[in-house]
Amino acid sequence: MKRAIIIVLDSVGIGELPDAADFGDVGSNTLVNIKKARPQTDLKHLCDLGLGNIQGEEIALLGKVESPKGAFGKMAEKSIGKDTTTGHWEMAGIITKRPFPTYTENGFPKEVIDAFEEAIGTKILGNYAASGTEIINVLGEEHMKTGYPIVYTSADSVFQIAAHEEIIPVEKLYEICTKARKILTGEHGVARVIARPFTGNKNGAFTRTKNRKDFSLEPTGVTILDLAKEKGMNVTAIGKIEDIFEHRGMTRTDHTTNNHDGIEKTILYTKEAFEGILFTNLVDTDMIYGHRNDVEGYASALEYFDSKLPEIIAEMKEEDILFITADHGCDPTTPGTDHSREYVPILVYGKRVKAGVDLGVRKTFADLGQTVSEYLDLGANFEAESFLSDIL
Repeated sequence: MKRAIIIVLDSVGIGELPDAADFGDVGSNTLVNIKKARPQTDLKHLCDLGLGNIQGEEIALLGKVESPKGAFGKMAEKSIGKDTTTGHWEMAGIITKRPFPTYTENGFPKEVIDAFEEAIGTKILGNYAASGTEIINVLGEEHMKTGYPIVYTSADSVFQIAAHEEIIPVEKLYEICTKARKILTGEHGVARVIARPFTGNKNGAFTRTKNRKDFSLEPTGVTILDLAKEKGMNVTAIGKIEDIFEHRGMTRTDHTTNNHDGIEKTILYTKEAFEGILFTNLVDTDMIYGHRNDVEGYASALEYFDSKLPEIIAEMKEEDILFITADHGCDPTTPGTDHSREYVPILVYGKRVKAGVDLGVRKTFADLGQTVSEYLDLGANFEAESFLSDIL
């Protein structure tokens, strides 16, 4: 009963890609820079699998070991972008060759905002690139007086809508996001529309809640999730995986509330007997810590996952293969608060996986998807190379 367990440590990059300058990300190295800023950071279980043995300048600082228990390497993003959608889609088999549109300079064009305001029946506030935590504390009071939702974006391809939960209830905000998603297609087809509910009573005291929800474009090609589901396998999506793939190719979803919940659900479902894919996204490193340049919080979140990794491994069955990776970087030590264009680690472990295999530098995240396809006999033909024969 073969299973692929994929855990995405959101934004845990491991060094700038060769084209990082094109994205303004020279010097980014999420994992290594956190270790430098906080030398006591201890990821011993990830390092036991080979995290510190991955090729690259200064990566050994993380904790190189003599005999790694897993296979290890790093992957380059072939897609043009550095956001959640392109990263996850690529590891599932879709390489995005045309970047999703971004609107950092002047906000969204008049025709988009006019259509959105007509659809929701009110004006909007904002419409510029900003930090989500900052914009609600600038426009929050005005929003509460007018009832107008706050629209903003970032360096990523996102149309974000913030609203106070007592002014625009969460379900109503989700309806508004659905209307935006229908408008934002074609030329203005951003990767994600994101609901950003918040609470509080005055500027400077507003905080975002856990009721965030992403409304993604439907995947533009076939993924390992689609193929596994078509084959009658179980495809369990934990965290925001369901939103990233627009609820396609899944047989069971569990949205979860934070990393602790996501890790516990991963352990819970790993205990079960099924054939197929278990796909988890752990978002706190990105959403709560990376975007807020919180090095201490980021490091602590990594250490917490590391402390729970033995529990996940203990529940793995004879034919399980565990893949631990990331979708992009978000270096909290750099001045900016956006994602960073980085390599991502790939750690592989299983009772039948060879220990100490150096997978080198993979040319695309899709090598992971091609490997999963080969292992589960899904018949995918991605623009990628499986490394299954190297690890079994």
